[in-house]
Amino acid sequence: MVNVFTIVKPIVHGVMKLAGITPHKVEIEPGTIMNFWVPTQVVSHQNQRPSTNKPPVVLIHGFFADGILTWLFQVLGLTRNYAVYVPDLLFFGDSITGRPERTADFQAKCLAKGLMKLGVERCSVVGFSYGGMIAFKLAKLYPDLVESMIVSGSVPELTESISMATLEKLGFSNWSDILLPKQCRDSDGFFQSGATQAYSPGFLISSLRIFSRLCSIAGKRERSF
Repeated sequence: MVNVFTIVKPIVHGVMKLAGITPHKVEIEPGTIMNFWVPTQVVSHQNQRPSTNKPPVVLIHGFFADGILTWLFQVLGLTRNYAVYVPDLLFFGDSITGRPERTADFQAKCLAKGLMKLGVERCSVVGFSYGGMIAFKLAKLYPDLVESMIVSGSVPELTESISMATLEKLGFSNWSDILLPKQCRDSDGFFQSGATQAYSPGFLISSLRIFSRLCSIAGKRERSF
């Protein structure tokens, strides 16, 4: 079984480079590195940030995928008029840390440090799902950095009351059962919780379930070698 992401990712990365953005790793602190997709000229002028008339836009991904796989089509539509920055949050994509923190505050602080090192002084932020919570934290902690913000499918903060009410509504006992299913069939819950029959055709949900199961099987086979 072939892991489709090993085929798709190089193609996506090639398209992104043609669109004018390229991956660039930023050391936040020793042991903590964040990967950003940034305008190509930012990397080619590391010692002297180029001036640009394009306003910076930061796209923050959710829990399901890394930055560029989440925002592929938005990047293609925005790069002509905006300086687009797409981070991989820590523990996603090529971003790593040896620190034990897992909070939204920690993510926001590292993201802010990375943007500042890239020369971004003020920007618009777009956050989706988990990335929306990071966006809210970023705006709260660094109001001078965030000029405007768009958030979709998220809440300002996942409090215990919101968490318990949401889990009860979805029919799960904890978030790991939804986001980190232990068996292939358990991935059904992820797609069922994120879509409704009224807006998502049955064949689409079925296709997503099959796709998820194939990826899980491929991943298990790869880990067995």
